[in-house]
Amino acid sequence: MMRKGIETATPTAEDESLLSEVSTPLIIATILREKGITGVHTHFRQLYRYLKDKGRPADLVTPFSWGRPLIKPVFGVRYFLERCSGPANVWWYRHWHEVFLQQALRRRLAAADDCVIYAQCPLAARAALRARRGPHQRVVMAVHLRISQADEWADKGQISRSGRTFRAIRGLERKVIPQVDGLVYVSRWAQEALTGWLPEAAAVPSAIVDNFVAPLERVPRPQPMGDLVTIGNLEAVKNHRYLLQILAEAKRAGFAYTLDIFGEGLLKQELEQQTRSLGLQELVRLRGFRTDVRDLLPGYRAYVHASYSESSSFAIIEAMAAGLPIVAGDMGPLSELFDEGVEGRFWALDDPAQAAKVLVGLMEDESDLSIAAAASLARFRRDFDAEVIAPRLLSFVMDADGAATTSRSGPERVRS
Repeated sequence: MMRKGIETATPTAEDESLLSEVSTPLIIATILREKGITGVHTHFRQLYRYLKDKGRPADLVTPFSWGRPLIKPVFGVRYFLERCSGPANVWWYRHWHEVFLQQALRRRLAAADDCVIYAQCPLAARAALRARRGPHQRVVMAVHLRISQADEWADKGQISRSGRTFRAIRGLERKVIPQVDGLVYVSRWAQEALTGWLPEAAAVPSAIVDNFVAPLERVPRPQPMGDLVTIGNLEAVKNHRYLLQILAEAKRAGFAYTLDIFGEGLLKQELEQQTRSLGLQELVRLRGFRTDVRDLLPGYRAYVHASYSESSSFAIIEAMAAGLPIVAGDMGPLSELFDEGVEGRFWALDDPAQAAKVLVGLMEDESDLSIAAAASLARFRRDFDAEVIAPRLLSFVMDADGAATTSRSGPERVRS
């Protein structure tokens, strides 16, 4: 991972030379809708935007690229299933999204010669492997996984870790991942998490390439929005309930900070109830999903994050692009995004009173807050700017058949 004192991760001459000559189409394949609020959506949209801005050939293929008359009747069934059976809901969702994506890819690839399919999950990778016409149509998979998609469904409470659906998803991943032509890990933690249970993945050519976003457009600073902001779906793993406990502890100590929460999810009513029970109604706002949230970020004083399971965090990266100090748990990939005492602070994820002390210590020292804000923006420009990172991602993706692992720092390549 990039740390203080390591050279800036700028594109190499090799990267730029390869990309300037790229004519091979890149086809981004995902089982998700084109628009959405997950980190995976942000990843492929930022890449697609970058390619279009550079005038390079790219397509985005989703299950909704095919069979439009069938979409509502087929996909609509799962809204009934999720009310009566989590495993059935998961099976239906995965099966039919893969079927539709495979048909969409088969139609797209029939008209293509050499190309690269950049799959955003194991299901998309299997659809691509089944739809391609031969090895000249290479499949590279992005590893956004929090260990496995089975674990992600279990975290949502849809399936049991001891159940048949969990084992089936792991089995699919065990078969598919070793077959792809390359793997892109969005963090070193994601690489270690996958190879920890699937050691066969270590034999696949791979690169660790940080997520990236385009810089914020230089517009006049918005009106102050509040003290703290966080972005994330309202689900258990994002740990918003813990954020509210921290605010309550800070308030008891005499420090009242406002918090805006951007996101949607099943826990909305529970969070509203907790806000009332803690007496935080005048401090906390649930803002829902906003497409313009990036433009609002510069109006806050700091970004806070309490998630306990991530493969990376676009929310933190976007906050750094806005020049916000970061406060988050020192866990997994988040410790790869910023350094303690430089771009922000790490707080405990199991002790709200101690976490409140960390928060107050930063927020009540304007000098520290300002220094951390400047360092956060500088770190973004060095490590997460699309102009810096996207060429490295594409350099690997378009040449993933070289059996090498690309280091984070740029030009060095080491054998797996």
